[in-house]
Amino acid sequence: MARAPAASKSASSRSRRRPARPSAPPPAQPAPPGELHALLAAVLVFLASGAVLVLEILSVRLLAPYVGLTLETTTSIIGAVLAGIALGAALGGRVADRFNSRWILVGLFIGGGLLVLLTVPIIRWLGPSASEGGNAAAIGVTFAALAPVAAVLSGVTPTVARLRLRDLRASGTVVGGLSAWATAGALAGTFVTGFVLVPLFPVSATVLTIGAVLVIVGVALGAYLRLLSRSRVIVATLLGLGMVALTLAQHSPCLAESAYHCIQLEEDPNHPGAEYLLLDRGYNSDVDPREPRYLGFEYERWFAEAIDGIGRPKAPLDAVFVGGGDHAVLGAAIRTGHPDRVVVTLAAVQRIGETADLLAAQGYQPEGTQLQASRLTPLPNQTLRLAAQNPVFVLWGQRS
Repeated sequence: MARAPAASKSASSRSRRRPARPSAPPPAQPAPPGELHALLAAVLVFLASGAVLVLEILSVRLLAPYVGLTLETTTSIIGAVLAGIALGAALGGRVADRFNSRWILVGLFIGGGLLVLLTVPIIRWLGPSASEGGNAAAIGVTFAALAPVAAVLSGVTPTVARLRLRDLRASGTVVGGLSAWATAGALAGTFVTGFVLVPLFPVSATVLTIGAVLVIVGVALGAYLRLLSRSRVIVATLLGLGMVALTLAQHSPCLAESAYHCIQLEEDPNHPGAEYLLLDRGYNSDVDPREPRYLGFEYERWFAEAIDGIGRPKAPLDAVFVGGGDHAVLGAAIRTGHPDRVVVTLAAVQRIGETADLLAAQGYQPEGTQLQASRLTPLPNQTLRLAAQNPVFVLWGQRS
């Protein structure tokens, strides 16, 4: 009977030392009804990041007429955009935590689009002063034109993350997924700009289009979230149209744009009537349209001498072979080389008569033949057959 209390005390102490079983985590709470849909969130960060990279690449072309296409120019552009991205990501997340994230998101798209529309006027206002100010002035123009718009558009991703993140246990999935979509947008913007937009469209028109698209997306998003009244939509639209008109009113420094350069002409003060050809501020040639033999740069004269030496043989050639080409090619070959014999290959039967007439007019006795061969072609049953190929017509002539 005396041992019972001890046993009871021992059992009690063991029960006190036994760790408590952890309770099951509470189920995830459903998201509130105003949260952005996952697909919409991905599209928004994709567009914003893509627009930043498109503008970064196009800025190289916008700044080149003023500061040249140099390593310093490219470095300044990359640095300005990266600084804007860092600032926008930091401030965008902080602002989204303190204020209404939906309003912030709509404002970022509309404001970012308006800043994109303002990029061309800023560069064309400040560009001429940067031409004479060296690297420091070029950096200043680059940061003034690119850092603000990169900061505003880079605030989209943290703001969208704030709207999507409702459960800390899914924070890695949400933030990682949005980061992946933003990177995908940047990659798409890079490749589309380099392979499609720059070769096919003027740079200024492309910048205007990007800015207009961002403003339209912001207005549509505000209407979707029921945040923008009709008067606010009208104000945003008028601001966008004003920025477009401001860009169109600016004088372009380029006489024309190729896929690679801004083309400019500048009068040669030392030779009236002659003009310098500038490609992104680099002097490439000095010619007089009224005097084809005038070549202002020494390297141009070197090329001319080399071409004259190659294209005008001192003695008549024995034979000239011409494959394809039109009558201008054949006539130039005969006049330049004065060959004793000419051989021409043709693929079209319609050109035989006119080519023979040209040879006869140049003092040659034209003759000709047709060559045709067959090629071994495999059949589905592993056998071979001879397939006829298109014929080739050969004309030749020798001076009589």
